[in-house]
Amino acid sequence: MMRGPDIPLVFLVAGENSGDALGSSLMHAIKAKLDGRVHFVGVGGPEMMDTDKTGGMDSLFPMEDLAVMGVFEVLPRLPLLLKRINETADAVGRLKPDVLVTIDAPDFCFRVIKKLRARGVKVPVVHYVAPSVWAWRAGRAKAVAKFLDHVLCLLPFEPDYFTREGLNATFVGHPVVESDFGHGDGAAFRARHDIPSDAALLCVLPGSRSGEAARLLPVFEETVEKLGHQFAGLRIVMPTVAHLEQRVRTFTQDWPVPVTVVGGDEKIDAFAAADTALAASGTVALELAMAGLSSVIAYKLNALTGWLAKRLLKTPYVNLINIILRREAVPELLQHNCTADNLAREVARLLGDERARGAQRAAAREALEHLGLGGPPPGARAAEVVLSYIKEKDLT
Repeated sequence: MMRGPDIPLVFLVAGENSGDALGSSLMHAIKAKLDGRVHFVGVGGPEMMDTDKTGGMDSLFPMEDLAVMGVFEVLPRLPLLLKRINETADAVGRLKPDVLVTIDAPDFCFRVIKKLRARGVKVPVVHYVAPSVWAWRAGRAKAVAKFLDHVLCLLPFEPDYFTREGLNATFVGHPVVESDFGHGDGAAFRARHDIPSDAALLCVLPGSRSGEAARLLPVFEETVEKLGHQFAGLRIVMPTVAHLEQRVRTFTQDWPVPVTVVGGDEKIDAFAAADTALAASGTVALELAMAGLSSVIAYKLNALTGWLAKRLLKTPYVNLINIILRREAVPELLQHNCTADNLAREVARLLGDERARGAQRAAAREALEHLGLGGPPPGARAAEVVLSYIKEKDLT
């Protein structure tokens, strides 16, 4: 690799789509702050490799090699994952970057870092997306403090967990505050899909993983049937991910209320068109908040996992809006409470009461401001921290 002696080299590692998006935003901000005088290498996806957004980066290998979840999924691919860990560590040791930025994917990234430390490779390491030590396994904060130099936190209450262990930690904000979810065109969406402008429209989101969708779709169907008796002309819109789209279409084709299934490219407009939402717990709760769409959050785990989660989790809520506000501003109906009667009652309350929807929107806005809405973009905040390690080497 050829680069000028005064051009910093930043090595980044992302292991999944969300990390790819974070990496792209970070790279764009670093590039802007250094007037393009920077070179990027590492592991990333299409957004990090996009020349227009970031200046481009050649990935050492396909990022998809790292996107594996669950013990039974990991085991068959363990030889490949071990190979990728060694390849990444070898590349860092050979290239000697000015800073290494690992983005989420702790199972992979932390193994790479530990291997580098064991080899005596001296490179400052910034990890983007703090482990959720506030939710479970608090001891991880002390563990990661032994091999990280800095952790970038998405949530405002996270830094204290790490600084008390002697690890530098900075709140940079949640990437959802940079998203376009507040800019959808609801009228155009309804017109495209022949949904009357005065029809009550419920956005249903059963999750992006096969298992969670399989557990939630039956209870969502029963919920929709109950709501159909209360709201004449009720319509359903269901944005979904590509690998579940056909399954969702098949499952919903005989629902008692008309269902419009759309791909992820229409999700922002679908949120703008809907009156309220019924959603699986996850990041989508923050996307709904950004869209100003009130919601009811539902989730079901299998019995054993649910039993373990109840004993391990240290927070009374699962929705980040509620966690930040320390109160249930958004209804959460989980496990045995996730029934059609309970869901229909809460959704009907929101569909039928604009004041209730407005109160939830106001609460969500308050939480989003705690996540960085209205302040400097998270990517720019993260870039300042990364650049501080480069500046220490007098390269800028």
